[in-house]
Amino acid sequence: MSKQYSAAMIVIGNEILSGRTQDLNVNYVANKLVECGVVLSEVRVIPDIEDVIVSTIREFNDKVDYIFTSGGIGPTHDDITAASVAKAYGVALEEHAEAKSLLQAHYGAGDLNAVRLRMARIPVGAALIPNPVSIAPGFVIENTYVMAGVPRIMQAMMDHVASTLKGGAVIQSRTVSCALTESIIAKPLGAIQGKWGSIDIGSYPYFKDGVLGVNIVLRSSVENDLEQAINDVSDMVDGLIGT
Repeated sequence: MSKQYSAAMIVIGNEILSGRTQDLNVNYVANKLVECGVVLSEVRVIPDIEDVIVSTIREFNDKVDYIFTSGGIGPTHDDITAASVAKAYGVALEEHAEAKSLLQAHYGAGDLNAVRLRMARIPVGAALIPNPVSIAPGFVIENTYVMAGVPRIMQAMMDHVASTLKGGAVIQSRTVSCALTESIIAKPLGAIQGKWGSIDIGSYPYFKDGVLGVNIVLRSSVENDLEQAINDVSDMVDGLIGT
């Protein structure tokens, strides 16, 4: 079996934690990573606090192949992600020549003030992530991809990043829906999970049009095992409904 690549996402922003802003980025990143054969193994939402950002990046750096961050790279005083990432990797934060040039071309020399120039501050050694929406770039340093928090901008950045990632076999999923409850399927489904170590099996209840049921979702990069496990789940459901 090929190597399984893993990732973590750090959502940075007091506005997310306060409930004032709803995160729309995690789902987009997760779906892109599935297409790339990368497993998003953890997501963490943290405040705009330098020590927290630094420690979280350092923690994940030892655990996953890729780290993705969203938020905190704008022009205001509370946009501290770039400086925090630089500190996490022990490098200086500098005014990046190419980033400055991009901003100058976008705003014009007369409107590129000191506040907007903050968006050209990039950790030494980092490469830029293009931003076709509002120009101000993200960046990548080592295995950490630093992107904007605004969904439209982050998604454009992630589209570019996804094309550069190295991943393993693409993880596929199959779903069996049935009008049964989790308490009924729990024991036999557990036995099927024990049989198929290469398959991740989850059960997710739903209530729709007055009917209580459950979606059984199977995920794996081993297609042959996945198809056989689906047959086992389908046989289990048929048997339980028959009784």
